[in-house]
Amino acid sequence: MIAETFAVGALACNCTILGDAATGEAIVIDGGDDVATIAARLAAHGLRARYLLHTHAHIDHIGAVKDLRERCGGDALLHPADLPLYGTLAEQARWLGLPGADVVPLDGDLVEGDRFVVGAVALDVLHTPGHTPGSSSFALTQDGRTTLFTGDTLFRGVVGRWDLGGTSLEDIVASIREKLLVFADATDVVPGHGPATTIGTERATNPFLQ
Repeated sequence: MIAETFAVGALACNCTILGDAATGEAIVIDGGDDVATIAARLAAHGLRARYLLHTHAHIDHIGAVKDLRERCGGDALLHPADLPLYGTLAEQARWLGLPGADVVPLDGDLVEGDRFVVGAVALDVLHTPGHTPGSSSFALTQDGRTTLFTGDTLFRGVVGRWDLGGTSLEDIVASIREKLLVFADATDVVPGHGPATTIGTERATNPFLQ
C-alpha cells in the first residue's frame, strides 16, 4: 500500500493519498486545495485517482473538487447531509478571505457502512456528525492495524468546532464516543489539520472526552 499525508491550502488541510501499486489506483481524502501538488504526488507514485472522498463540505476540504476531478479523475463523493453546506462555498470563501470555489455536481453520496476499494486497499465510511451534519470519518485496516481519518471531528487534544450551524458539542462528542472510541487504543488517528495521534492518547488525555 502507498500512503502519504500532506497539508494543502492556506488552512493546511491534511490531504491523504492511499494507493495500490498493483492496480495503480488511489483514493484521495480531502483534496481541498493545491491541485498541482496532489497531481504531482499521484504521478510520483504512479497512481491515478479512483475516488475523491471528502470528510465534510468546508471549503478547505472540498473547494478544489472541480479542478481536482478534471485533472486527476475519480468519483467525487460527500455525505448528503453536507450538500446544503457544499452549496455555500462562495460564502465560505468570502468569510475566510479565500479565492472562490466552484460548486459542481458530485458523483454520489458517502453513507455509513460504505466501503471503497482500490486493489488491496479498503476504506470504510463512518458517519460522525458534529462538526457539520454530514461529517464523515474513514477507517483503513491494513496488516492488522487500523488508521482513522477523522476530518475535523477529532484532533490531537481537542475536538472540532461544533458552533458553525446545525450541530452541537453533544453531537460531536457522541460521534467520537460511539464511532471512534470503539477502536483499539493503538489505532492511529489522522485528523483534518495538525499532527497525528492515537485513540488511546485521546481516550486518556483529551479534555473533551473525560
